[in-house]
Amino acid sequence: MYRKSTGSLELFLVHPGGPFWASKDEGAWSIPKGLCEDGEDALAAAKREFQEETGFMPNGRFVELGRFKQPGGKIVHAWSVEGDCDPSTLKSNDFSMEWPPRSGVVRQFPEVDRGAWLDPAEALRKIHQGQRAIVEQLLRSLGADR
Repeated sequence: MYRKSTGSLELFLVHPGGPFWASKDEGAWSIPKGLCEDGEDALAAAKREFQEETGFMPNGRFVELGRFKQPGGKIVHAWSVEGDCDPSTLKSNDFSMEWPPRSGVVRQFPEVDRGAWLDPAEALRKIHQGQRAIVEQLLRSLGADR
């Protein structure tokens, strides 16, 4: 999601939840994303995952940015949409994991612990390296400078 306010462009990124990411910032942020269910349309999955991770339902004209291979081999299908939301009201779904490791204790953590509107240069610094090409493609599609 992106927004144009007072002549400037901002991108909405999210920070992953859980103890592994808690102290990481630059190179840790992400676009809201997830997996397609069997037979699910990729754009429908992107909208669903955005809502599950943020609590916000994106609406508007979606523009396909393309398919992007991640370092681990997964393919991310990405779209852009102009919109707005208040990061202070973000509400993410949870995931379970054993924490601390090998403790036998399973705890719940939010999939996303926060979101933020970032200018393009900051978004490029904070985005996970594997998703940098997605942000660059969005900026190209909007004719925006870095």
